[in-house]
Amino acid sequence: MQFVLLIIIGAAAGFIATRLMKIEADLPTTLAVGILGAIIGGLVLRFLLVLTGLAAGFVGAVLGAVLLIWIWQTYFK
Repeated sequence: MQFVLLIIIGAAAGFIATRLMKIEADLPTTLAVGILGAIIGGLVLRFLLVLTGLAAGFVGAVLGAVLLIWIWQTYFK
């Protein structure tokens, strides 16, 4: 069940992150960025989940996806 939730939150986070960073990406890339961002954000901001609940996990996922896009644009393009 958590894997499905990770995909759903990751997809939403990837969509928001690609729009915030103003990049055009296809659906698989958007999903991958969102899911990896959710993993990164979940690891970095894990303690916020305990303090504030599920909303912090979504914020962490978006921030992780934005960070991943920034790293990708800065170092790999």
